[in-house]
Amino acid sequence: MGEILFLAHRIPFPPDRGDKIRAYHLLRHLARDHRVHLVAFADDAADLEQQDGLEPFTASRTIVRRSPPTPWTGVRALLQRRPVSLTAFDHPEVHRAVTALLDRHPIDTIFLFSSQMAQYLPACPAQRVVMDFVDMDSAKFAAYAEQAHGPMRWVHRREARLLLLHEQQVAEHADVSLFVSDAEAALFRARAGARRVHAVENGIDTAFYDPALRFDPVAGEGPLLVFTGQMDYRPNIEAVTWFADAVLPRIRDVHPSARFVIVGRAPVSAVQALAERAGIVVTGAVPDVRDWLAAATLVVAPLRLARGIQNKVLEGMAMALPVVASPAAAEGIDHAGTLCVADDAPAFADSVCDLLATPARARALGAAARARVVARYGWDARLAPLDALLAASA
Repeated sequence: MGEILFLAHRIPFPPDRGDKIRAYHLLRHLARDHRVHLVAFADDAADLEQQDGLEPFTASRTIVRRSPPTPWTGVRALLQRRPVSLTAFDHPEVHRAVTALLDRHPIDTIFLFSSQMAQYLPACPAQRVVMDFVDMDSAKFAAYAEQAHGPMRWVHRREARLLLLHEQQVAEHADVSLFVSDAEAALFRARAGARRVHAVENGIDTAFYDPALRFDPVAGEGPLLVFTGQMDYRPNIEAVTWFADAVLPRIRDVHPSARFVIVGRAPVSAVQALAERAGIVVTGAVPDVRDWLAAATLVVAPLRLARGIQNKVLEGMAMALPVVASPAAAEGIDHAGTLCVADDAPAFADSVCDLLATPARARALGAAARARVVARYGWDARLAPLDALLAASA
């Protein structure tokens, strides 16, 4: 049984958002055959209080509270000619913890979850290095730059350029580089010219997301169009704003009682303001997102910018719900026609209205979606290639 140092930019418990879900299941999988030492950040005090939930999967845990970035973070990044994303996760306590663990334990593998954590690698690591980029962050900021104007365009272009250099350097020294989808891995190979790049896809816990379970009822009448996600995350904010502005009015012209429900913690003020409009509900944090999914008529995923595999789509499919997704949200998911893909506002609204008008078709699509994720997206099956990659790079 080898020993692994697992470095994560966010504590993988509770697994209640996309990055934490993936990290949590990776950690559980690795812990089957290895002793795992976890070093991670917590940006939420509540997460610090729940770290004992990781005890069954970790030999040791070092969780460091991270404060939100400040203007000084940006100034430091400029002075140091580094990406802001890296500077925001540079913490002396984590450097000390990594050094101590490498000195005290026979670590044979360093597993980095997200590129921000690569700055904690020793200069010449004696250990095998696995870099799970998950998504290509430099591509995300390049997309932001295309949408931005004025000084922010320069800021995002700078971040994209410096992050790409960082990603290239990390991949060059890593024994294995991982991405969440074949599409994301192919993009990285093309832009970074990297080798030893592989896709290890996200899965879904279909026993947890099971529509046959009993859930607390959600009050209200009329069709529920549910969106789930962390609501201080820019792509989610832009998605629900676009849907509320461009799509929902078209739907309510045909189905006046339809309600758009935005389920997710930390909604920013722009998202909270949407609740003032007719037919829109903003829940904030909820005890169990499955209560809203169980009550949903369908799930919408109108993301204009998305990377990798969207957990919100897999969760809706696992709950046997019809899902209407943008091409960006559907990319990377092998859905085999079990969800509706629509791009512009008229097509998105038409897809939703068609499903609301044909309940039998909606139920059949949802049943097919659940069957698809049960057959294709169990976590054990999705993470099985990781064992072979670790063995091959030993």
